[in-house]
Amino acid sequence: MKSTMRPLLAIALALTASLPAFAAEAKRVIVCSATKGFRHSSIPLAEKCIERLAEQSKAYTVVDWVRQPDKADMDKLSPANLIAQKIDCVIFANTTGDLPLPDREGFIKWIEDGHAFCAMHSGSDTFHGFPGYNEMLQGEFDGHGGQPPADMTAGDTAHPANAGLGATWDIASEEMYRFKNQDRTKIRALWYLRHHPEDKTKAGFYAVSWCRMAGKGHVFYTSLGHREDLWDDTAAAGDRKNSELMSKQYQAHILGGIKWALGLAPGSAIPNPEAK
Repeated sequence: MKSTMRPLLAIALALTASLPAFAAEAKRVIVCSATKGFRHSSIPLAEKCIERLAEQSKAYTVVDWVRQPDKADMDKLSPANLIAQKIDCVIFANTTGDLPLPDREGFIKWIEDGHAFCAMHSGSDTFHGFPGYNEMLQGEFDGHGGQPPADMTAGDTAHPANAGLGATWDIASEEMYRFKNQDRTKIRALWYLRHHPEDKTKAGFYAVSWCRMAGKGHVFYTSLGHREDLWDDTAAAGDRKNSELMSKQYQAHILGGIKWALGLAPGSAIPNPEAK
């Protein structure tokens, strides 16, 4: 019982940590869940989760949604609209494919000018033909196997996206990505595997979550977020107690990453290619 309650308490504190007294108002965020490729069944739960975390933390507010890959929705991500609406951060929640951004290069420049970008899971399976996006994100989806256990190692235990989990984090089952076009000297690994996602006999470094600076902009990415019960433990079909812990851990992880990207929680973005 103690082994379950202790991490739950730590995670609850991470989820409910209040904003600094000087914060005048919540940061303004647009969430994009549009897809041109595979569409994850977890997207509706992801949208609800991100909005719930906003309401609970008071760190940010979701001012708009981009749910369809059409002109009316995608125009919300034009630099002109982002500036006019005073948007602080754009979140790509399980997006896929070649989305019709109205000004791709302008969107990257908007980030580099000092705004925030966060992406979950298949945010790295987006814009494969757009070098500017892949350079900004620093990790392009290169495939996955099944849903093996994920025994992750922390690259930075002090980062907000660690969420007080400590030096290791185990998830019973999740779709673990492999990446290409990643320069480790340009990312700060936050969580990673010490072995191939589908073969523990093959040692190596396999990134799971990282952060970086793109110009003056803060970028946070986690490849976790395929499973519905990561976003909402009530979607679990098995052990509800374990699912609740797993869900709270994941939500604390992404909330910490979002807060860091928004400049509301301190954390380093200095690359750590020595992590192994």
